[in-house]
Amino acid sequence: MEWISDPTVWVGLLTLVLLEIVLGVDNLIFIAILSDKLPPGQRDRARIIGLSLALLMRLGLLASISWVMSLTTPVFSVWRLEISWRDLILIAGGIFLLVKATTEIHDRVEGGHEARVEGGTHAPFWPTVAQIVVLDAVFSLDSVITAVGMVEELYVMMAAVIVAVVAMMLAADPLANFINRNPTVVMLALGFLLMIGAVLIADGFGVHVPKGYIYAAMAFSALVEGLNMLSRRAREKRAR
Repeated sequence: MEWISDPTVWVGLLTLVLLEIVLGVDNLIFIAILSDKLPPGQRDRARIIGLSLALLMRLGLLASISWVMSLTTPVFSVWRLEISWRDLILIAGGIFLLVKATTEIHDRVEGGHEARVEGGTHAPFWPTVAQIVVLDAVFSLDSVITAVGMVEELYVMMAAVIVAVVAMMLAADPLANFINRNPTVVMLALGFLLMIGAVLIADGFGVHVPKGYIYAAMAFSALVEGLNMLSRRAREKRAR
């Protein structure tokens, strides 16, 4: 119980929780956009299942931490570039995210999403959950490797993951409702997922792009979009 009075443990826990929440934003956005394709009565269930599976995956990966770290060992080389299983997983996840975000953008630009909503056509439940699971695996691997690099105590990593995922569960519904009420925010979120997919592929090929730059650019875009929303509301009030 000495850890309770150790301030370094609490600082490490708080820092890791904040980092895990930031790293989980892209996962949360992806789940919010996918769950919007489901019937209204199944959306909350899909989000809870998706985030619960993400929690179980991360705890499972932390429990088998030696195996996770072995994934960073190079398995083959291509033109002096050493590729590990982690790199292959990141590349595959990045490609999946690029393809999914691109098709979603095309679908919304062409009006396919609105046509399905008006026609009452919804995506099947379990295939949607399966897509969430695929990205959960990629984001969980990245999250766990980040946690291992920050703290040494396994219980601190597990506590940080649990707190972060519970916070994302609480934020899932408000975030999904906000995104779905604002079509321009949906496009902004899809653009964000495109950037994350490109970063995952680059990371898999050994080109590390600090995610802080990505999140800073996204925060600035969100600020500009927030000002646009306030401007539109002011114009609507004046019109009424």
